[in-house]
Amino acid sequence: MLQSFNLALKSIWGNKMRSFLTMLGIIIGVAAVIILVSLVNGYMSYMTDSFASMGTNRITVNATNISTRSVTADDMYAFFDENSELFEQLSPTVSIGGRVKSSQDTMDATSIMGVSEGYLAILDEEMAAGRFLHYSDVVGYLKVCVLGYYPAVELFGTANEAIDQTVKINGQAYKVVGVIQRQDEENWEDGGSDDVCYLPYSSATKLSRSTYINNYTFTVKDVNQASEAKETIEAYLYTVFKTEDLYSVTAMSEMLDELNSMIDMMSGVLGGIAGISLLVAGVGVMNIMLVSVTERTREIGIRKSLGAKKRTIMTQFVIEAAMTSMIGGLIGIVLGMIGSVLGGNLLGISAAPSMGAILLSFGVSVAIGLIFGYMPANRAAKLNPIDALRSE
Repeated sequence: MLQSFNLALKSIWGNKMRSFLTMLGIIIGVAAVIILVSLVNGYMSYMTDSFASMGTNRITVNATNISTRSVTADDMYAFFDENSELFEQLSPTVSIGGRVKSSQDTMDATSIMGVSEGYLAILDEEMAAGRFLHYSDVVGYLKVCVLGYYPAVELFGTANEAIDQTVKINGQAYKVVGVIQRQDEENWEDGGSDDVCYLPYSSATKLSRSTYINNYTFTVKDVNQASEAKETIEAYLYTVFKTEDLYSVTAMSEMLDELNSMIDMMSGVLGGIAGISLLVAGVGVMNIMLVSVTERTREIGIRKSLGAKKRTIMTQFVIEAAMTSMIGGLIGIVLGMIGSVLGGNLLGISAAPSMGAILLSFGVSVAIGLIFGYMPANRAAKLNPIDALRSE
């Protein structure tokens, strides 16, 4: 067996260019599988983290209230209390278009939203200065607000200096009672995740002159119960609206599951496409080994006439094919790992090479050498010694 390995290495080294061209398909195939799977997995991790930051325990409700069928904030809170075993937090959400102004500057892209005192827990964020909204702010229709880190710094210099300052929202004065801790350490821009302003939802409804609140955000106590919680909300809303056309309920965890399924399917498709190149490379290995058998017919005849068994001849050529594929696979792994890191950096995601993809592609490359090397090896082993010796 050791002699067969030595002969295989000598044959590969003795025909460097031909061996490299034979390996090229294996190299490209293995590298492509590793790079594509790593990039898809990196993108999946990025999307998962993005959804997680939005809160996988959240359920958002949008209701189209009409004069004869509607739900109020009090109705939703009553429903929330009745199902307290499922839900952790609830907040009405009222979006307002407008500007946030101080005496010195104006913020045009700030997201202004009316929420409840529980919205900070829904966001799972901390305060940088001051406090968040209180229940008394909501029931008293108080004109207070909580700024995100970005408008607080842009308008007043620091989070602490923003406390007790006055800002105007659509022309009405609001007192800043708190500043939320910075969330995005990389981006500092208008309209970013830190460019927000929160008001009591009661004041926001009055400011926007809305009759109804159409949007609500729930959080569930257990993410595994998100589907049950969603169905409970839908059942309640159906009793109110009598039609599914007037409301929609979205569970972030279900959206994440659907996204993961889509990305897994895409990963499999891309891996399969890259795997086709490995199949083509196998055909190349078989062709080169057939050529090698033809070139070495006389050598095979001499060995068989000296007593070499059929099994020995076959082992030699199978090992040579497997070694060719194995060396190509190793080179492909190195290039695939380098390509994954470079591709991830280029796309701005973390694309660490997948150990599963490495083992799978390397295993397939070795299997290709064994499978596609069998036919030429079998042909060599079956040569008649006399006919082989007559070969020129």
